Amino acid sequence: MSKHRGIVAAGHEVTAGAAIEVIRAGGNAFDGALAALFASCVAEPVLASLGGGGFLMARSGDATPLLYDFFVQTPKQRPPLDSLDFYPIMADFGTAQQEFHIGMGSSATPGAIKGLFEIHRDLCRMPLREIIQPACEAARNGIRVNAFQHYISDIVSPIIYSSPQALALHESPLRPGEIAQENELLRNPEMADGFDILAREGEALFYRGEMGRMLTDACRERGGCLTPADLEAYRVERRAPLTLHYHDAHLYTNPPPSVGGILIAFTLALLEPEKLGKNTVNGGQHLRRVGRAMKLTQALRRSRDIDSDSGGVADPAILDPQLLERYRQAMAEHHSFSRGTTQISIADDEGNTASMTLSNGEGSGYVIPGCGIMMNNMLGEEDLNPGGFHRWPVDRRIASMMSPSLLTTGSGDIIVLGSGGSNRIRSAIMQVLINLVDFGMSIEQAVEQPRMHLEGDLMNIESGPADNVVRELREDFEKLHLWPGKNLFFGGAHTVKRGVDGTLSGCGDSRRGGVCRQLS
Repeated sequence: MSKHRGIVAAGHEVTAGAAIEVIRAGGNAFDGALAALFASCVAEPVLASLGGGGFLMARSGDATPLLYDFFVQTPKQRPPLDSLDFYPIMADFGTAQQEFHIGMGSSATPGAIKGLFEIHRDLCRMPLREIIQPACEAARNGIRVNAFQHYISDIVSPIIYSSPQALALHESPLRPGEIAQENELLRNPEMADGFDILAREGEALFYRGEMGRMLTDACRERGGCLTPADLEAYRVERRAPLTLHYHDAHLYTNPPPSVGGILIAFTLALLEPEKLGKNTVNGGQHLRRVGRAMKLTQALRRSRDIDSDSGGVADPAILDPQLLERYRQAMAEHHSFSRGTTQISIADDEGNTASMTLSNGEGSGYVIPGCGIMMNNMLGEEDLNPGGFHRWPVDRRIASMMSPSLLTTGSGDIIVLGSGGSNRIRSAIMQVLINLVDFGMSIEQAVEQPRMHLEGDLMNIESGPADNVVRELREDFEKLHLWPGKNLFFGGAHTVKRGVDGTLSGCGDSRRGGVCRQLS
């Protein structure tokens, strides 16, 4: 019997299984997080890739948490627009459609490879060649396509069909030229080869060597923005987390320049005096107060120009008590004011916790030859470029809604969470936290409760609240869309908890095919 214990919640059985396998072999939570990162690239290729970036909220034992920012960076120069390979595709979510832009000109400087190596040096104890083995075996032996992965592949099928190399990552072994169907076996041996060579040669292979040269040569020849100087200059940033007291709990989340954490903190600060736990769960008072806080947070974001490409600053000063009091008063007076991401949450029995959020956008369609790495399309994401495309400030870390977080409760429990879902990330995390702290729910209850999200002036809400509650919400939100059930639109808040007594619990969000695995 293994003497090691741990728990992981993630977006796929293979992703979670890789982490558990490495912890069983003697790794800690951070070894497990890197094993899950590699495995997610194999099992969740629409959502994760070494061609993208992400964040890790890491806590070693009782130490102060530390945020690793290895998200993407804008290029050092903007090429002429007429030279860019940059074009729109339409993703069909069934109940909604969304336009994305792909092509060589949509890729920002990736940070995932640099990030994983620095995390390994700082926090891990197993050799990287052992950490990658579960992912390599999965890539070579094959993974059965599950219902959720087939669903999201279908949504972004215009990207998958945009190049033979992109299709090869998803291609049916039975029907060449088509995306694999549910239960078909997908093998990606080139991806395993890429992991192997990176583990042997290190990150310099990408940022200064042959792998990076293939990328930048393709950018020069085919209308991309990235140059060798962009790769060579990339740095992982270590940041002190943004912290917030919420009732008797203490939240650590992603700090500026990213915007998700500061907006979550602002919304929670608005809601703290409301004492939501005195209300009925999913009742009118509960949901109307949360909805109003979302509306006010959106108004703050617009008034302070807090957006990803605008140069507006996600300033902690927005948590100033006087500013908060003005917004709380507006809330009391009921004033109205005019995507591909995956989450890995891990805890071990040594007190280590890891919350890692990864994104490749939806992918640019370009795959680096011989290693199965699809590049990101972050420069083509409207959510990250709200002021318009090709207007990004040069050589700057792109701000993100991704908010890997850690919560310590008054009783001493430690909760690790985060979410995918672009703009829905902050509303998903905020509502899970409210369910845990205000309503005292279990992890599974908190994650699986119906959610709401305000996008522009449209309030989206999952089915679950009573008809009379929905009617009450329509008094505050003229435009309201009631979704027929749970949907990946509302994020994927995979969450785990280490209780003060050492017990482990967790939940993989069903909205994104989540699973939770425990090693006892």
